[in-house]
Amino acid sequence: MSDRVRLLLVDDDPLVRAGLTSMLTGAPELAVIGAAGNGREAVDLVRDLRPDVVLMDIGMPVMDGVAATAAIRRRPAPPEVVMLTTFGSDQHLLDALRAGASGYLLKDAAPVEIVTAVVKAASGESVLSPQSTRQLMGLVGGEPDLRRAAALTALGRLTDRERDVVLAVAGGQSNAEAAAALQLGVATVKTHLANALAKLQLSNRVQLALLAHDADLV
Repeated sequence: MSDRVRLLLVDDDPLVRAGLTSMLTGAPELAVIGAAGNGREAVDLVRDLRPDVVLMDIGMPVMDGVAATAAIRRRPAPPEVVMLTTFGSDQHLLDALRAGASGYLLKDAAPVEIVTAVVKAASGESVLSPQSTRQLMGLVGGEPDLRRAAALTALGRLTDRERDVVLAVAGGQSNAEAAAALQLGVATVKTHLANALAKLQLSNRVQLALLAHDADLV
């Protein structure tokens, strides 16, 4: 199990939890280590089980998926969170990503897409369904000037090199692609990314991309 991604499933529908458990247990890349029926249970299980990735529904009782994601991502060394939901609305998408989710898929996604998203999230990559990507680009393009000014101010706290790396990643480049384009080592790119995330108090690459789009720089 040590080389497999430790996965926690969160959904308030017991049939969905059972179906996901059955489907994903068969993936050699994953180890399903637990399941929760609401966001509060998810927060507790993250503390107890320490998964690598949480596959999270949005609409749940007690604590919804967005609030649970925010709480989980505030923990030290938190797991990545991938949203898997029937909700495809603009607001749900933005709320989830701003809370710290590194992926957003709809429940009609193929099993292989879900497995791929979980594995990529565990390695620090971000995954959005094509539909979600189109929604996100439309949304951030229409943000008000106040958000743009705030984003530019935030990015102004970065060094020139950190900013270059953030914009490369926000444009969709992998660490290796950004390193090649900027003539840096991959380890250096990772260091700049980590420093930028810390300075901006953000959780992941998706939030960096949102900030860069808010600033109208990508």
